[in-house]
Amino acid sequence: YCVTWRVKAVVSTQSTGMIQRFLRVDHAGEVGANDIYAGQMAVLGRSEVAPLIQHMWDQEKAHRAKMNELIGEHRVRPTVLLPIWRMAGFTLGAATALLGKEGAMACTVAVEDTIVTHYTDQIREIVEQEKQEEYGELLKVLKQFRDEELEHHDTGIEHGAELAPQYKALSQVIKFGCKTAIKIAEKV
Repeated sequence: YCVTWRVKAVVSTQSTGMIQRFLRVDHAGEVGANDIYAGQMAVLGRSEVAPLIQHMWDQEKAHRAKMNELIGEHRVRPTVLLPIWRMAGFTLGAATALLGKEGAMACTVAVEDTIVTHYTDQIREIVEQEKQEEYGELLKVLKQFRDEELEHHDTGIEHGAELAPQYKALSQVIKFGCKTAIKIAEKV
């Protein structure tokens, strides 16, 4: 009996650690995404692309609200770097929007490409650990968010992202920043 309890406690601790890591980084990402769109709207809010950016931002607001709910429900501490992520997100959104619609869309494509991969990796980890039943609600949320992020990616491509000045270089820099932020937020 005692050995069984200890094994269950270790497995439970590992699962809890995984969920805390997932929710901490996903919450930070959704907060950052909101700030990116806020920065884009600060620059392009009166342009012809504003309704499109607003639509994507509205979805991100719903994502952020759900992540706020989940971190509270699972008692997960948000990343201590949240104020930095917020400032960086707004700055990134505004700076790329200053390049015009194409710059804002290039930012969206780069960020969402990274995030789609990130959510897919989390989904895969849950499935590989055979935790689909235990984390069914989270799995459903991750799949929904991944699909909506993919929609944002495709919208960016359809609206001229690849026409942004120095698109490939800009995209690589943004992706590197996103990947770095993900790694840091998983731990801090």
